[in-house]
Amino acid sequence: MKALVTGGASGIGAAVTEALVSRGARVAVLDLRAAQAPGRALAITCDVSSDASVRTAVKEAAASLGGLDLLVNNAGVGAQGTVEDNDDDEWHRVLDVNLLGMVRVSRAALPYLRESSRASVVNTCSAAAIVGLPERALYSATKGAVLSLTLAMAADHLRDGIRVNCVSPGTADTPWIDRLLAKAPDPVAERVALMARQPTGRLVSPEEVAAAIVYLASPMAGSCTGVNLTVDGGLLGLRLRSSQS
Repeated sequence: MKALVTGGASGIGAAVTEALVSRGARVAVLDLRAAQAPGRALAITCDVSSDASVRTAVKEAAASLGGLDLLVNNAGVGAQGTVEDNDDDEWHRVLDVNLLGMVRVSRAALPYLRESSRASVVNTCSAAAIVGLPERALYSATKGAVLSLTLAMAADHLRDGIRVNCVSPGTADTPWIDRLLAKAPDPVAERVALMARQPTGRLVSPEEVAAAIVYLASPMAGSCTGVNLTVDGGLLGLRLRSSQS
């Protein structure tokens, strides 16, 4: 398999890259900090907010790998606050990366994916696309758009032989969460609160999200397209009774 992973130098993207490489895939990582990508991946510096940067990077990746079978659209940024807390510039910045970044990379990769007999796209979405979380208005809006984009792409490219799915993690133990906790008045208490929000009582690991992405990319998921696979510790589906009730 010849795979392209955006945002593959850290967090979930790095875990995806390592999981694919361990299964024999040839992987190109597109990232602003490409030098930090896992060692056996082809590292290409790319800014997904720039169409020129994306087109150059995808062309280089496809040429080096000899084509593309899989695109993992994982690059993204976080955002905090209600609709009052972020100005227009911040809305444009986060939408430009989280949504339009996926559009740019997908658009550049589609000609190569159409040439593959096992083409697949997996987008990193979020449980925030479906459940209302406090102070995540901007981030949730971008991920809601990613979910809708995934479904539309699945319909558009089914006849091209390209499956399109997404994975929606709950709160994952990533560098972004670490940075978020560092800003909290009581980082320990905030981490406990985030863990308690998920029925499993812990954060989702990047490796668990990566395993879901690898599954959707594999021939075993050949009948999966337009699927949103949640890896969220039960956040969306479970409503547990308290131990006292």
